[in-house]
This record gives sequence, C-alpha cells and structure tokens, in this order.
Amino acid sequence: MRIIAGTKKGMNLLSPKTFVSRPIIDRVKESLFSVLYKYDLPERAIVADLFCGVGSLGLEALSRGAEFVTFVDKDVDIVNILKKNIAKAGFNSESKVIKGSAFNIELKIASEGQKCDLVFVDPPYAKSKNTQPGSPLADLLGSLNGKVKDKGIVVVRTSGEVVLLDNYGNLKVIERRKWGTMAVTIFRSKLS
Repeated sequence: MRIIAGTKKGMNLLSPKTFVSRPIIDRVKESLFSVLYKYDLPERAIVADLFCGVGSLGLEALSRGAEFVTFVDKDVDIVNILKKNIAKAGFNSESKVIKGSAFNIELKIASEGQKCDLVFVDPPYAKSKNTQPGSPLADLLGSLNGKVKDKGIVVVRTSGEVVLLDNYGNLKVIERRKWGTMAVTIFRSKLS
C-alpha cells in the first residue's frame, strides 16, 4: 500500500502484520480520486477519514493538497501504525488522530466552527450491511448532516451487494460506483 500521487507520491505505508483491515488497492484509489477531482477535491479541503485504518485515503488526500485531515479508528494497534505513517509523511501539523469508534455520533471531526468538505466513511463490511433508518451506518450518516459543508462530499465504501438509501437527512446520492467486489456511494450535502 502506498501514496499514489501528489507531494508524497510513491511513499510506502506501514501496514499491520496481520490482515485485520481491507486496504483499498491502488487502482481503485486512483479511480476514486479521479472522481473526486470532478468536485474540485481534495485540494484545500478539510477532510475526515472515518474507520481510517492505517490512513490510506486521508494521507492520499493530504498528499494531493488537502488542508487538514481528522483520522478516526478504534483499534489501538492500527492507530499506532497510522501515527507512524502520518509522521513518516511529515503531516503531523495537518492531522488529528481520534482513537474511538466512528459510530460515536458525538465525534468532533472538524475544529470548532468548521465543517468538512470531504468525509470518507469506510466501515467494516459486516457493520455496513444494514443501511436502513436506525442502523449504526444510517445514524452515522445522519449525524454528518451538521458536520459537512453545503455541497460537501461524503464517500461511503461498502461491499458490492450493499445498496445505500438515496438520502440520509441532507446527504443525497450523486454517484454510485462499483469496482470489483466493493461499491462506493458518493453523497453531496445540500443544506439549502
């Protein structure tokens, strides 16, 4: 796993010795960021990377010009590797790490008075199968309504057979993509 473009292009990311995460492959990550460029992201963006693992998406965003990324993961061993990757890339001052569950809807994913331009939501597949109102994923997406700027983008990665609802509060689906066995649903926040 590596950063594939931007100021840290080619930097290899440290990974856990055991297979506890689902790293996004380079080809898919490149395709996803090509889609994000249509929305003028991630340059100068305030970003949150939820269920971030070792930080592949958030670090890619920083390498490509994001202003700041909040990384959230609950696994203490993974968070330690994440912190090493952030330091290795030299992004300590552009990053904040929160050790905790991203399903905690009270998480502060942006600085006081700020909202995110871009949020990556990449929960364990088992936790993303139920997308109906009242499910942990639906509650999380609903909680992002007050944390994402108007016209901000939320990218949700799930297994390919999962179909997210067309909207969760102010978040409305604008694109659905499938790459292999995974699906990505892109929402835009519409506050007005």
